[in-house]
Amino acid sequence: MSNVTNDEEFLRGTMVELRVLEGSVNLIQSRLNIIDNAIDEISMANTSLEGIKNSSKGSEILVPAGASSFVRATLSDVKKVIMGVGAGVSIEKTIEDSLTDLKNRQDELEKIKSSLQNQFGQALKDLDSKKNQVAEVIRKRESGA
Repeated sequence: MSNVTNDEEFLRGTMVELRVLEGSVNLIQSRLNIIDNAIDEISMANTSLEGIKNSSKGSEILVPAGASSFVRATLSDVKKVIMGVGAGVSIEKTIEDSLTDLKNRQDELEKIKSSLQNQFGQALKDLDSKKNQVAEVIRKRESGA
């Protein structure tokens, strides 16, 4: 009788742990998606700035307006851009400085992504281990051991 009670307590506790681990896995996956989107955005900005760097003043460009719509514009300055630096603040920088900043941001995001991927892998291992423990207890109970 005491084994059945211990098994039930173990199963209840492990099920709670499983829910917590599943929540952690989902949260880490969500963060990885956000990081991937930020890296994609930086890559697009980098490509755009590289294109502007190789253009001449007065070149016509298409500027995204959202919803797959574009506005025609003419470059009035191919040496400097206005770049967001965080907290809603933007400053004027040279294209070269902006490209360097974007590279640094991307490198930092790649480090964060790597760390999150490690956490994700560990959480998945822990989740799998807990599921195996639950399955083993259920097998023992079903076999009458």
